[in-house]
Amino acid sequence: MPAPSSRPRLLAVVVALASCLAPAPAASAAPPAPTTASSTTAGRTAGCALPGRTGWTDEGHDTDRVQFQPATGTRRVLSLFVDFPDAPATDATEPYAAHLAPAADWLRKAGHGRLHLSMDALHQWIRMPAASTTYGFARGLSFEAHEKYVRDAIAAADPYADLSRYDMVYVVPTRTAAAIPFSPTYLYDPTTPGVTADGTRLKWAVTFGQDMWRWGHKVVAHETGHTFGLPDLYSFTGPTHQYVGGWDVMGDIAGAAPQFLGWHSWKLGWTGDHQVACLSGPGRRTVRLTPVERPGGTKIAVVRTGETTAYVAESRRPERNDTAACSSGVLIYKVDSATPTGGGPVRIMNGNPAATPPAGCTPLDLAAYGPGQTFTDPDTGVRIDIRPGGPSGDVVTLSAT
Repeated sequence: MPAPSSRPRLLAVVVALASCLAPAPAASAAPPAPTTASSTTAGRTAGCALPGRTGWTDEGHDTDRVQFQPATGTRRVLSLFVDFPDAPATDATEPYAAHLAPAADWLRKAGHGRLHLSMDALHQWIRMPAASTTYGFARGLSFEAHEKYVRDAIAAADPYADLSRYDMVYVVPTRTAAAIPFSPTYLYDPTTPGVTADGTRLKWAVTFGQDMWRWGHKVVAHETGHTFGLPDLYSFTGPTHQYVGGWDVMGDIAGAAPQFLGWHSWKLGWTGDHQVACLSGPGRRTVRLTPVERPGGTKIAVVRTGETTAYVAESRRPERNDTAACSSGVLIYKVDSATPTGGGPVRIMNGNPAATPPAGCTPLDLAAYGPGQTFTDPDTGVRIDIRPGGPSGDVVTLSAT
C-alpha cells in the first residue's frame, strides 16, 4: 500500500489507497550517456539504467537516498505493539511477532543475501493516547494524520526502548482495533520537524493494519519496499492487478509468484551491473539468463527504447516446492520510469493470452514465454526471441532497429 505522501499532502483514498505525487520534472531530449567507457560491462549496463521522473517512488535508478533508505546491508527494525482505550489488547504480543517474522528470511533470499532485516520486538502492549477511531484511517488517511499516529506510538514507546538504535519501526495494532484496517508506509518529510525519539529523527515506519492477517509476512516485504523507493505495481484505477498480476510482491502480495522483478533487484542493488545484459541502441545480442529466484549469473536482459522506457526479459523458475506457482519461462515486461506509482510503471507482456488458467491462477499468471515464442513491438523495433535454454535457465536473443 502506498504511503500517504507529503508531496503534496492530500487524502489517500482508503479503498484505492492512491499515492499523492509531486509533478514530474521536465524530461530531457535524449537518453543519458553511459557513465563509464562504452567498452566496459558497467558502461554498457549504464546505458539501460533509467532516470526517475516522478519525484516519488518510481522505476528510476537515481533513487533519492535522502527520502528513501538503502536496501542493502543490515536494516534494524523494532516492532511496537499498540492498543487503544477503545480497543484494549486481549492476547499476547508473541503471535503477532511470529506472524511477521518470516519476512526477514524471505527478504534475505529475495535479495540474494545482500539485505538483512534485523527484527527486534518490544514485547508489551503500548497504550495509544487516543481512541483507534480518531486516527483517520476510516476517512482516508492524510499525511498529517498518519504522522500523528506514528508520533503517538513512538512517544508512548519511548520510555521502554532506545529508538535511536533502529532504522525503522513497525507499528502493529491489536486485532481488536478494527478501525485500523490497512497497512500504509510512513516516509518522513525532510522539510518538517517530523517525529523524533532519543535524539534521533524517525524517517521510516510501517503501520500495519488488520489486513496483515490476510496478506501474511509478505506484506512486510511490500511495505518495506516502499521505504527503499519502490512504487506500487497494482492499479489505483480499473482492475486492480491488470499490469503485473502476482509476478512481483509490489503488485499482488498474495500472487502466484511474488518474487521481486529482476528490474527491482537491480534498482535495489541486489543484482550487480555485471548481471545485466544491456542493448541500449540498434543491434542484436543473445543472452543466457539464470532464474531471478536463484543467485548468480545474468539476471535480466534489457532493451532500452527511450529516455524513460525499456523492455526487460528475465527467467522465472519458481522452486519445485512453490505449489502456488502457475507458470515458468521468460517474463517480458515494459518499464517506464516516468509513470507514477499505481499507474502501471511496469506492464507484463502476456505470452499466452488465449490460455485458460488452472484453478488458483489468473490469465496474467500464465504470461511467461516459452522456447520458440517471439515478442515484438513494431513501434519501437524491439524483438525478443526465446530459445531453448535447458533446465538451468533460458536463452533470449534481443534485437533492436
